[in-house]
Amino acid sequence: MSRSSDKAIVCVSGGMDSCVTAALAVRECERVFFLHADYGQRTETKERECFERLADHFGVADRLICSLGHLGALGGSSLTDQNIGVAEAELDAENIPTSYVPFRNAHFLAPAVSWAEIVGAEVIYIGAVEQDSSGYPDCRREFYDAFERVIELGTRPETRIKISTPLVQMKKSEIVRLGIKLGAPFELTWSCYCSSGQACGKCDSCALRLRAFREAGVKDPLEYETGIF
Repeated sequence: MSRSSDKAIVCVSGGMDSCVTAALAVRECERVFFLHADYGQRTETKERECFERLADHFGVADRLICSLGHLGALGGSSLTDQNIGVAEAELDAENIPTSYVPFRNAHFLAPAVSWAEIVGAEVIYIGAVEQDSSGYPDCRREFYDAFERVIELGTRPETRIKISTPLVQMKKSEIVRLGIKLGAPFELTWSCYCSSGQACGKCDSCALRLRAFREAGVKDPLEYETGIF
């Protein structure tokens, strides 16, 4: 397979989308660097564990965990504020859900850009999904186009860094099918917003994942407390 880049930073949350994105990056790049962020989310420990397991699976030695605890201190999201309950999924709702962490992906991208400039990486991979998702405003391709301009203005003149969002226009079921084709280890991933033990099956993220696997005709390797979607 031809390689599209020598080095790449890959943002790996530990979820199914970042897992498939990582599988693509490993195929397309000579050397990958895995970046994970702890930001005070409810399932922080579980997500970090999945990140490490994915890095081990893909044989990635260059890995970094960033502490973005200020996002947890700021609150404003049911993922980071214990006083805001995680709502049950409403997949047809048009409003932005309480699980939205204000401007979170910009905080993720900032250390990714710094690391890319330091190691000479030409691309940052992130598993953002605009379609068939929760409607987060920082998951749109327009956001990443604008951020590329920020990178251009805020780094050395010779620095050239692009942001790759290979899944951004895909449906979740299409992502599942692509992951199966790539041999992505879905069993090592975590999606639940509420629990680090058994996935709740009721939050937005669980519901989207359950629907995706059902529509793809593939059994989800995770176990759920309930699965109403």
